[in-house]
Amino acid sequence: MKAKSLFLLFVSIPLFVPLCFAQDDISAKLTPSAINARIAKIRMGDLIVKTSPGAEVKVQQVRHEFLFGTAITNHLAEIDENAMSPEDRKMFLKILAENFNYAVHENALKWYDCEKQPNVVDYSVADRIWEICDSLHIPMRGHCIFWEKDKYIMPWLNQLNNDQLRAAVIRRAIDVTKHFKRRIEEFDLNNEMIHGDFFRRRLGYGIINEMAYAAKAGNPDITLYVNDYGILVERGYNASTYITQIENLLANGVPIGGIGCQGHFVSIDRANSSGRAATTPEHVQKTLDNLAKFNLPIKITECLFAADDEQGKAEALRMFFPICFAHPNVEAILMWGFWEVGHWVPETAMWKKDWTPTPPGVSLSRPCF
Repeated sequence: MKAKSLFLLFVSIPLFVPLCFAQDDISAKLTPSAINARIAKIRMGDLIVKTSPGAEVKVQQVRHEFLFGTAITNHLAEIDENAMSPEDRKMFLKILAENFNYAVHENALKWYDCEKQPNVVDYSVADRIWEICDSLHIPMRGHCIFWEKDKYIMPWLNQLNNDQLRAAVIRRAIDVTKHFKRRIEEFDLNNEMIHGDFFRRRLGYGIINEMAYAAKAGNPDITLYVNDYGILVERGYNASTYITQIENLLANGVPIGGIGCQGHFVSIDRANSSGRAATTPEHVQKTLDNLAKFNLPIKITECLFAADDEQGKAEALRMFFPICFAHPNVEAILMWGFWEVGHWVPETAMWKKDWTPTPPGVSLSRPCF
């Protein structure tokens, strides 16, 4: 019996110790000094100014290389049926230009929004939003070519037989990427594949390859992203599933070029009345590190902050943003809108209806890094 006890003790030690070191390593990465050191290393550079002795030199940063973005509502386009008033539009553009250098259409590029009837494709609202952002020197990403959830499938599309559906899928992928070629060079390929399977259920798993190569037929230079939720936030209940999904897509030859992690809803309050699980710094750091093994760019594509009070939302932002900003694989963070009017979740907006900034809005406009 003594020999057996010694053997069990010997086996348990190497299983336990690495886990402790792994957790210690994550904790060490999350100290303010460690985060600031990574930011200094990957986000800052030296500036050399040559001038005559005694000259007064003033240097002011006017634009950030890192991409801080927002979703743009259809209402910004003057041609939209629910367009903003001229006064609101002016304020919207002012805040957009002052606080963001990257953008995405909230709905105007989704298939259900630009082809409400079969073969009647209308990109006019999406085009106008792109034109506005371009005038402000704000690049855009594409969201999304397809969306797997049944509830977002147009009735006319659902009624097609499988051969007709496949033809419609190929046409859509080629058309949207070709239309925005040299304007939008990055798209979410098939949104939220963990949570929906409409196209795969109807057409088989190979349809993802067909979608991707049709998109590249429209624009060979397009970068295709996966995009899903429950990865970094709410304790990452989908994190391991997402990693496995990306592994399988790449193994099956799907040309995935980037990873999108949604940020609905970041919360640090375990008792908040929404009932959502808190987002822990440890999980965010660990999951970003795990995703980094693919050596692909990571973008935080849809960020919202949840709490029972505005200060709690600001604290969540100040916890979440620096960890993402300090990670070498993260190339962008996008809010899912910023103005209360027309916002998907109005209580999470950073600017109120009267354009008063909330504490998260103040934190955003006063860099927290």
